[in-house]
Amino acid sequence: MADMGLRLDSTNTCHNGAAAPQQGTSRVLIIIPCFNEEASVGGLLSEIAATGRGYHTLVVDDGSSDATSAVASCRSLVARLAQNLGIGGAVQTGIKYAARQDFDFCIQIDGDGQHDPRAIETLLEAYRRDPTNITIGSRFIDHAGFCSTRMRRAGIRLIVLALNGLFSGGRITDPTSGMRLLDRSAIAFFAKAYPTDFPEPISLAWAMRAGLTVSEVPVEMRARETGVSSIDGFKSASYMIRVLGYILLARLVRAS
Repeated sequence: MADMGLRLDSTNTCHNGAAAPQQGTSRVLIIIPCFNEEASVGGLLSEIAATGRGYHTLVVDDGSSDATSAVASCRSLVARLAQNLGIGGAVQTGIKYAARQDFDFCIQIDGDGQHDPRAIETLLEAYRRDPTNITIGSRFIDHAGFCSTRMRRAGIRLIVLALNGLFSGGRITDPTSGMRLLDRSAIAFFAKAYPTDFPEPISLAWAMRAGLTVSEVPVEMRARETGVSSIDGFKSASYMIRVLGYILLARLVRAS
């Protein structure tokens, strides 16, 4: 269960730099999963506040051994997990909070600073123009900014072929993007169940199998400057085989 061992820090003694929520607008929750991101999360939260959009933020500290929670609680609500659940459990913790607090949208961004907070509005504008249940910030539409290693991109292309070939509901170019918007339907869907292994591509397979729609908008990624990724990247053939196997299994299993 994603919220097992959860501690929600709603009070802090630090200055909170978030702008006041704008009246008459949709309620947007920014979910920031973190594991040992003390060096980057404070700057990221300052950037989010500097947009002046009044987004609500929830940092999900996935059992960090550093000062991630202490740094983040100066500027944001923090959900502290007593043990490391992995990226899937951390993200679902945020989604469950969004569902319980009746947010209109939740947007996942990484705590390592690779996602430019100004692109949050890009996702929201894309939804307003052409609503889909999930809107992904894709690195591979305009090929701008940091796009990871050649080997990882080759692996992503195989996942793209599998998802687009086996499921309908949208054409995907960046299934491993950690920047994505969920509307109310997607929030409700993923609050019930969310994959723990390879959550970004597998969650898309689950969603499209259930009839949810997916779209993409180009965003620019920044290179990670500190820390290490919480997701084991495309370092071996076994990773790719497992991801493709999960996608095939999702296609064969009837949606509940």
